[in-house]
Amino acid sequence: MNNDILKTLLAQEDELQLRYFNNQTAWELGTLIKSAADQHAAPIAIEIYAFEQVLFSYFMPGTNKDNQDWINRKRQSVMRFSHSSYYTGQYNAAKNRDFETIPHLDPKQYCAHGGSFPLRIKNSGLIGAVTVSGLAQEVDHQMVIDALRKIIAVQAQEK
Repeated sequence: MNNDILKTLLAQEDELQLRYFNNQTAWELGTLIKSAADQHAAPIAIEIYAFEQVLFSYFMPGTNKDNQDWINRKRQSVMRFSHSSYYTGQYNAAKNRDFETIPHLDPKQYCAHGGSFPLRIKNSGLIGAVTVSGLAQEVDHQMVIDALRKIIAVQAQEK
Protein backbone atom coordinates (compact mmCIF):
# COMPACT_ATOMS: atom_id res chain seq x y z
CA MET A 1 0.00 0.00 0.00
CA ASN A 2 1.08 3.55 -0.60
CA ASN A 3 2.90 5.34 2.24
CA ASP A 4 1.09 8.55 1.20
CA ILE A 5 -2.19 7.00 2.34
CA LEU A 6 -0.68 6.15 5.72
CA LYS A 7 0.68 9.70 6.07
CA THR A 8 -2.74 11.15 5.17
CA LEU A 9 -4.52 8.93 7.69
CA LEU A 10 -2.05 9.85 10.46
CA ALA A 11 -2.43 13.53 9.57
CA GLN A 12 -6.22 13.18 9.95
CA GLU A 13 -5.74 11.70 13.41
CA ASP A 14 -3.48 14.60 14.36
CA GLU A 15 -5.84 17.21 12.88
CA LEU A 16 -9.14 15.88 14.18
CA GLN A 17 -8.79 16.34 17.91
CA LEU A 18 -11.58 17.98 19.84
CA ARG A 19 -11.39 20.90 22.26
CA TYR A 20 -13.91 19.12 24.48
CA PHE A 21 -16.28 16.19 24.32
CA ASN A 22 -19.46 15.41 26.26
CA ASN A 23 -22.86 13.78 25.73
CA GLN A 24 -24.09 16.79 23.75
CA THR A 25 -21.06 16.57 21.46
CA ALA A 26 -21.81 12.88 20.92
CA TRP A 27 -25.41 13.72 19.98
CA GLU A 28 -24.31 16.47 17.56
CA LEU A 29 -21.69 14.24 15.94
CA GLY A 30 -24.10 11.33 15.60
CA THR A 31 -26.88 13.47 14.14
CA LEU A 32 -24.46 15.04 11.63
CA ILE A 33 -23.56 11.58 10.37
CA LYS A 34 -27.21 10.54 10.31
CA SER A 35 -28.13 13.65 8.29
CA ALA A 36 -25.41 12.85 5.75
CA ALA A 37 -26.73 9.28 5.54
CA ASP A 38 -30.27 10.59 5.02
CA GLN A 39 -29.13 12.79 2.13
CA HIS A 40 -27.59 9.79 0.37
CA ALA A 41 -30.10 7.16 1.53
CA ALA A 42 -27.09 5.31 2.92
CA PRO A 43 -27.92 2.17 4.92
CA ILE A 44 -25.40 2.71 7.70
CA ALA A 45 -25.17 2.07 11.40
CA ILE A 46 -23.62 4.77 13.60
CA GLU A 47 -22.07 4.55 17.04
CA ILE A 48 -20.41 7.16 19.22
CA TYR A 49 -18.53 5.50 22.07
CA ALA A 50 -16.72 7.48 24.76
CA PHE A 51 -15.83 7.17 28.42
CA GLU A 52 -16.47 3.40 28.23
CA GLN A 53 -20.10 3.74 27.13
CA VAL A 54 -22.18 4.11 24.01
CA LEU A 55 -23.45 7.70 23.90
CA PHE A 56 -25.14 7.55 20.50
CA SER A 57 -26.35 4.67 18.36
CA TYR A 58 -28.54 4.70 15.28
CA PHE A 59 -29.25 2.11 12.60
CA MET A 60 -30.62 3.36 9.28
CA PRO A 61 -33.22 1.30 7.39
CA GLY A 62 -31.45 -1.48 5.52
CA THR A 63 -28.98 -2.29 8.29
CA ASN A 64 -28.91 -5.51 10.27
CA LYS A 65 -27.19 -7.38 13.08
CA ASP A 66 -24.03 -7.72 11.00
CA ASN A 67 -23.58 -3.94 11.16
CA GLN A 68 -23.49 -4.12 14.97
CA ASP A 69 -20.82 -6.83 14.78
CA TRP A 70 -18.74 -4.69 12.41
CA ILE A 71 -19.13 -1.66 14.68
CA ASN A 72 -18.00 -3.61 17.73
CA ARG A 73 -14.94 -5.05 15.97
CA LYS A 74 -13.92 -1.74 14.37
CA ARG A 75 -14.32 0.12 17.68
CA GLN A 76 -12.33 -2.50 19.59
CA SER A 77 -9.48 -2.10 17.10
CA VAL A 78 -9.42 1.68 17.60
CA MET A 79 -9.49 1.32 21.37
CA ARG A 80 -6.67 -1.25 21.32
CA PHE A 81 -4.35 0.29 18.73
CA SER A 82 -5.21 4.02 19.13
CA HIS A 83 -5.53 4.50 15.38
CA SER A 84 -8.42 4.57 12.96
CA SER A 85 -9.53 1.15 11.82
CA TYR A 86 -8.79 2.27 8.25
CA TYR A 87 -5.20 3.16 9.19
CA THR A 88 -4.76 -0.20 10.92
CA GLY A 89 -5.92 -2.01 7.78
CA GLN A 90 -3.75 0.06 5.45
CA TYR A 91 -0.73 -0.28 7.76
CA ASN A 92 -1.04 -4.06 7.82
CA ALA A 93 -1.56 -4.17 4.05
CA ALA A 94 1.66 -2.17 3.64
CA LYS A 95 3.40 -4.82 5.73
CA ASN A 96 1.82 -7.58 3.59
CA ARG A 97 0.01 -8.91 6.66
CA ASP A 98 -3.58 -10.04 6.92
CA PHE A 99 -4.70 -8.37 10.15
CA GLU A 100 -7.40 -10.93 10.84
CA THR A 101 -4.85 -13.77 10.87
CA ILE A 102 -2.40 -12.22 13.37
CA PRO A 103 -2.07 -15.01 15.98
CA HIS A 104 -2.73 -12.99 19.15
CA LEU A 105 -5.82 -11.22 17.76
CA ASP A 106 -9.29 -12.74 17.76
CA PRO A 107 -11.01 -11.80 14.46
CA LYS A 108 -14.35 -12.02 16.28
CA GLN A 109 -13.17 -9.13 18.49
CA TYR A 110 -11.09 -6.96 16.13
CA CYS A 111 -10.99 -5.99 12.47
CA ALA A 112 -9.02 -3.57 10.34
CA HIS A 113 -11.73 -2.25 8.01
CA GLY A 114 -12.30 1.49 7.73
CA GLY A 115 -15.11 3.26 9.49
CA SER A 116 -14.01 3.75 13.10
CA PHE A 117 -11.99 6.77 14.12
CA PRO A 118 -10.40 7.68 17.45
CA LEU A 119 -12.02 10.41 19.53
CA ARG A 120 -9.32 12.49 21.15
CA ILE A 121 -9.43 15.63 23.22
CA LYS A 122 -6.44 17.89 22.51
CA ASN A 123 -3.67 17.37 25.05
CA SER A 124 -5.65 14.60 26.76
CA GLY A 125 -5.59 11.51 24.57
CA LEU A 126 -7.95 8.80 23.43
CA ILE A 127 -11.45 8.87 24.97
CA GLY A 128 -13.43 6.75 22.52
CA ALA A 129 -14.34 6.11 18.90
CA VAL A 130 -16.89 7.17 16.34
CA THR A 131 -17.88 4.32 14.04
CA VAL A 132 -19.87 3.91 10.83
CA SER A 133 -20.70 0.57 9.20
CA GLY A 134 -22.59 -0.26 6.05
CA LEU A 135 -20.74 1.12 3.03
CA ALA A 136 -17.31 0.59 1.49
CA GLN A 137 -14.67 1.10 4.15
CA GLU A 138 -13.26 4.30 2.64
CA VAL A 139 -16.77 5.78 2.46
CA ASP A 140 -17.53 4.82 6.08
CA HIS A 141 -14.23 6.46 7.06
CA GLN A 142 -14.93 9.63 5.07
CA MET A 143 -18.39 10.06 6.61
CA VAL A 144 -16.75 10.13 10.04
CA ILE A 145 -14.01 12.52 8.89
CA ASP A 146 -16.52 14.96 7.36
CA ALA A 147 -18.65 15.06 10.52
CA LEU A 148 -15.66 15.48 12.84
CA ARG A 149 -14.38 18.38 10.74
CA LYS A 150 -17.74 20.13 11.15
CA ILE A 151 -17.78 19.61 14.93
CA ILE A 152 -14.19 20.84 15.25
CA ALA A 153 -14.95 23.92 13.12
CA VAL A 154 -17.84 24.81 15.45
CA GLN A 155 -15.66 24.29 18.52
CA ALA A 156 -12.93 26.49 17.01
CA GLN A 157 -15.39 29.39 16.74
CA GLU A 158 -16.49 29.11 20.36
CA LYS A 159 -14.76 31.22 22.98
